[in-house]
Amino acid sequence: MPQINKPRSHKAVPGNGASLTRLRTAITVFFALDGFVFAGWVVRIPAIKEQTDASASTLGLALLGVSAGAVVTMVLTGRLCRRYGNHRVTVACAVLLSLSVALPPLTHSALALGLVLLVFGAAYGGINVAFNSAAVDLVAAMRRPIMPSFHAAFSLGGMTGAGLGALVAGSLSPTRHLLLLTVVGLLVTAVAGPTLLRQKPPVPPERERPTQDAAPRRPAGRTRGLVLVFGLIAGCTAYGEGALADWGALHLEEDLDASPGAAAIGYSCFALAMTVGRLTGTTLLERLGQTRTVVAGGATAAAGMLLGSLAPALWAALLGYAVTGIGLANLFPVAVERAGALAGPSGVATASTLGYGGMLLGPPAIGFMADWFSLPVALTSVAILAAVAALIGFATRRAAAP
Repeated sequence: MPQINKPRSHKAVPGNGASLTRLRTAITVFFALDGFVFAGWVVRIPAIKEQTDASASTLGLALLGVSAGAVVTMVLTGRLCRRYGNHRVTVACAVLLSLSVALPPLTHSALALGLVLLVFGAAYGGINVAFNSAAVDLVAAMRRPIMPSFHAAFSLGGMTGAGLGALVAGSLSPTRHLLLLTVVGLLVTAVAGPTLLRQKPPVPPERERPTQDAAPRRPAGRTRGLVLVFGLIAGCTAYGEGALADWGALHLEEDLDASPGAAAIGYSCFALAMTVGRLTGTTLLERLGQTRTVVAGGATAAAGMLLGSLAPALWAALLGYAVTGIGLANLFPVAVERAGALAGPSGVATASTLGYGGMLLGPPAIGFMADWFSLPVALTSVAILAAVAALIGFATRRAAAP
């Protein structure tokens, strides 16, 4: 009797379903750990400023160490992932991130702080590219748009880290607090890391088929162009995140006469709405698809930010911040996932670098525009870039189709 050739299964991941679930859990844990550690560091910046006796300007220069380390490492991490694998690089960067977060309280000058933040930034940038690349592989293998769930874990980790930092700020010194983050980070890595190290990245079925059955590949130049397009969408999204983080509360306090407590609620509304949007992102993507999600999200964020920046009442501005968070929630995960699907770790690195660049550009750009015009007018640039992201998504809907 002639033998029937059955389709090949996911050889890279024995046990398929159960192994993919374990892998998803481990990657989710590292996303949450990244947000937890980074937020824990951020809430102690005022205490570190006092400890180093740095002025606002010198502290700003020292904090550029995080950005510089992250951007440079993001460019290089794609190559490391191709050579050593996404999983190994994720675990290595998690260890480095956990260790380096304990270094800032040990410094006593802005220069020393800037140098250790280069190391911390390098670990932060590296792990972001590595675990996003690992998540892209898993999304392709599971054939479900689960990328937003990973970024929801990052947001939840950040909210937990910031909340814990606020609770212990009065009782623990920065040295003890950040050392506690080191211990937590190393323990989490020790528990979740072996799952990544034991399993190779899953291979989706279409990559296992013979070459003649595969769909025609896009030309390299066109692929690079599409990766840059998705990077621009990520940058437009991250611009809004950075702008609201640094200027959202100030707008409520100075322009709408909100109390400091009420003003602080503004960013909480934005962050909570973004987290909820990402938790429901998989369902949204399954129903609408990537293009409609990007277009609808960008349009929603644009409308929300126009309300948030120009509303004359506090309640309306808070509503606008929340609508903006829901709109922006899934743009970055979709952009990074598509860039990774097109070009692997290099695509993730490019999109992440452009996205991080948008987050860095947002706060100073808002500051300059606030001096030239006013803060409410400056914040409308978030709405403009969200609309640009929606237009880019619509204009490239056919070229970017999977």
